[in-house]
Amino acid sequence: MKAIRIFYDKAVLPDGSIVEMTIWQLPFASSERAHGLKYSLFYGRDGKRIVGYDNELGKRDHKHVREVESSYQFLSVDQLVADFLADVERVKNERHE
Repeated sequence: MKAIRIFYDKAVLPDGSIVEMTIWQLPFASSERAHGLKYSLFYGRDGKRIVGYDNELGKRDHKHVREVESSYQFLSVDQLVADFLADVERVKNERHE
């Protein structure tokens, strides 16, 4: 059985930046992905990631905000999306101060 994409959304914002979110349901959970999901949430512009949340193999759940990578505690899909969008808004507001 393959992974099934359960959520996808992409938006191009007025400033040309992109917000793209993809979440897959994996056929089984693993020690690195106990929640049974693979995800990639991206906010960037001109080909550069500004905020990203993902859980690639070998790195577990983590996020990138600008050049800083840190671990992320996955609680639920709703919380994942909310936390990601909050970081996107925070970074966007920092740019406009």
